Amino acid sequence: MKVVRFDRLLASTALGLVLLTSGQAAQAQQPADQQTQIIVPLPDAPPTPTLKDLSAGSGAPAADAAAPAPAAVVVAPAPTTVAADSAVSDKLRDIVTGKSLDRVLGRKADRAGVEAFYNARGFKPLWVTNGAAGERAKSAIAYLAKADAVGLEPTDYPTPDFSAATNPDALAEAELKLTASVLTFARHAQIGRIHYTRIAGDIEFDLKAPEPADVLSKLSASDDAAAALDSYNPPMAEFKALRTKLAELRSGKGVAVKEEAKAAPKVQVPEGKMLRPGMKDARVVALRKRLDVKGDKENTLYDNDVRDAVRAFQTTAELTNDGNLGPSTVKALNGEKKEAAKGPSADPIDTIIVNMERWRWFPRDLGNQHVIVNVPDFRLTLWNNNKVYWTTKIVAGKPGSHATPMISAEMKFITVNPTWNVPPSIIQNEYLPALQQDPQALERIGLKVEQASDGTVRIYQPPGAGNALGRIRFNFPNKFLVYQHDTPDKHLFAKEERAFSHGCMRVQNPLTYGEKLLSLALPNEHYTEAKLEKMFGGSEVNINFPKNIWVHLTYQTAFVDEEGKFQFRKDVYGRDARMIAVLKGNERKVADLAVERASSSSSKPVKMPVGMYGGNRYNGPNFFDMLFGGGRQVQEEPTYRPRGSIGRRADDRRNITR
Repeated sequence: MKVVRFDRLLASTALGLVLLTSGQAAQAQQPADQQTQIIVPLPDAPPTPTLKDLSAGSGAPAADAAAPAPAAVVVAPAPTTVAADSAVSDKLRDIVTGKSLDRVLGRKADRAGVEAFYNARGFKPLWVTNGAAGERAKSAIAYLAKADAVGLEPTDYPTPDFSAATNPDALAEAELKLTASVLTFARHAQIGRIHYTRIAGDIEFDLKAPEPADVLSKLSASDDAAAALDSYNPPMAEFKALRTKLAELRSGKGVAVKEEAKAAPKVQVPEGKMLRPGMKDARVVALRKRLDVKGDKENTLYDNDVRDAVRAFQTTAELTNDGNLGPSTVKALNGEKKEAAKGPSADPIDTIIVNMERWRWFPRDLGNQHVIVNVPDFRLTLWNNNKVYWTTKIVAGKPGSHATPMISAEMKFITVNPTWNVPPSIIQNEYLPALQQDPQALERIGLKVEQASDGTVRIYQPPGAGNALGRIRFNFPNKFLVYQHDTPDKHLFAKEERAFSHGCMRVQNPLTYGEKLLSLALPNEHYTEAKLEKMFGGSEVNINFPKNIWVHLTYQTAFVDEEGKFQFRKDVYGRDARMIAVLKGNERKVADLAVERASSSSSKPVKMPVGMYGGNRYNGPNFFDMLFGGGRQVQEEPTYRPRGSIGRRADDRRNITR
């Protein structure tokens, strides 16, 4: 017979009752959807104790009557979080597939992307985990709160308070609110919060906003939401340098502006008339000492050694390197500033922010080999493998209707001995009025006038030493009909601000530019300045690139130069001022929406009554092709592939295809 000690039976029964009672009390205090189910297995009910059992007292039990160990108490895991997240998913399904999604997401593209993303994951929350904000949500919220570090405004990306969301409805609303903010941020970071059409009509870029579903998928696959969001900012070194300088300025470290001229040298060169090689003048003695020219320092002859020393100094001082001693060279030799150091045209922080914004318009990949033209700095820089390959001065467009545009385009070929086909805007606004006053005006300056049978007027200047484009043109076809070219007017490069053209870019050292470009585009052809110069003549020669080189026309009034120094430039076209006004005014609410602008009329041919301009006729080719194709094309013209040196007659029309 099995013997159960009464004192152990009472203890076991009491423990079971206590656990059962406490479990029921705890269960009663929890919400219905979060109750924890507690299971307490109890031993089988023992038989009623007999007198013999009771008489055993507290003595040692019989050998076969050892009491079993108390049964284990098993507590089942609570299904609280699973049930809560499931309820949020149900609510998300209701919102995303219903009409109420419009309240949270205003953009149609965002709504479509959100629906596709959540539908693909069975409406499982992206930000909510275990009924609260997960680590991914916390990371994203912390990053958006510091969006000003990348030149954006944190208030544009409001984030929800997940701790205040105490039910599935509130959690689902918070989930979608954060989703909306990260999508807005990713779009602004990638293509800008100001659409370029709101700034000027001479700006055009192919903006590619990130796909909303792709943004959310990228975030869901990443353990670091902040890093995923940051990746939508421009990756260019120029942008990152501005980001660093913005942080420094806000921290109180400040920024440097254009470097002041160094202290005046001990040897001063007196002012006076222009000195050239072969002349004798007492000032040459001071010049020899100032530049430490080899030989007799007391020699007053302006010989070749002096000329070479002056030319080297002019190159270093960014002056026209003609080797002559003129007023600008004398001032530079004596340590005088060409101009006072320039600071920003507005608050430095605002200036940096709008420059960061403009970088968002450019392609993420500028090209392994590419050209950057910075209009406010009046400088062209050729890049190769993320390093400066070569740089030179430029003359850019005048402010107003002749401003050099902001674009990205591909350089396809170089033209030696270019024909200047006068743009329709210049024909309409400048040359036709001149012809009405004086029918021979254009002929006297080497321009020719032709008229097609439909009345279209063409004005052009044949190739030659006096051509307005000089001896070489660099072609990157674009809707604004601008390009880079040589110029016979070299004196303008001595000026600090060089905004004098009709929009095209005049290059200070075009032959060197051609050599550098061709060393990258056609390295096996071994082009040099001398080789290009031998091609000078009276007919066009096109040198085509086998692979196009990207050209980016930028507007950087704040930048870090190749020496790591921070620079500001004058807002010559007022684009900083316009963008700052947008960001600080009511327009900022809709600033990322494009606006319609009248298309440029510069490429529309000018038409006049037939027969108005003599008997010279042409067939009226497409002006865009005519401009970048080097004038009228002769269909029967052969294509030459040169072997060795190019030594054809100057009057041969040549087209070199690579």
